[in-house]
Amino acid sequence: MSDSPSQNPLWRSDAPLVLASRSAARRALLEAARLPFEAMGVEVDERTLETAAVAGGAGPAEVAAVLARAKARAGSALYPGRLVIGADQTLALGEEAFHKPADLAAARVQIARLAGRTHALHSAIAVARDGNILFETVESAHLTMRSLDEAALDAYLAAAGEAVRSSVGGYQLEGLGIHLFERVEGDHSVILGLPLLPLLAFLRRLGVLL
Repeated sequence: MSDSPSQNPLWRSDAPLVLASRSAARRALLEAARLPFEAMGVEVDERTLETAAVAGGAGPAEVAAVLARAKARAGSALYPGRLVIGADQTLALGEEAFHKPADLAAARVQIARLAGRTHALHSAIAVARDGNILFETVESAHLTMRSLDEAALDAYLAAAGEAVRSSVGGYQLEGLGIHLFERVEGDHSVILGLPLLPLLAFLRRLGVLL
């Protein structure tokens, strides 16, 4: 549970934030920072929005921004007057975007494609109030996966199991997925899908955080 506004002396607003996401990792980041918030899922047609953005020339980073804005606006329609955080993350190998694998076989293909190479995680957040975007940013991290032979790939998939379907690229860096990597460059919160330092700076500028 997050702190209530009255329990955190750094928080200067009577109302907690709203996180328009079901992500356990994003909730954990806000909880660790002791920001008061309520979490709720929102429904947006991500694939349609992504297809339209790509057709308009958007790369993976801008796609993440488009989806974060859509989620923030959808959440703000449900919570008038509140600050609503929308977030999204894309994984790209160059300009090739990846999506969550449908099954273990698809996860194996993704991991094999990423093995021995450096890919980017683009994490976007947007903060909306009453449908207006007050703040947005996209921050990126770069991760180099180690080379994997068939035995190492088999062992990882057997250990991770169906959890590989929950994350783009077939891994969760905060868990068993760390074994796949030889180098990670970027802020931890960016890797987990919620760039926390820019968010905190915005909240301070807005006057709701000390």
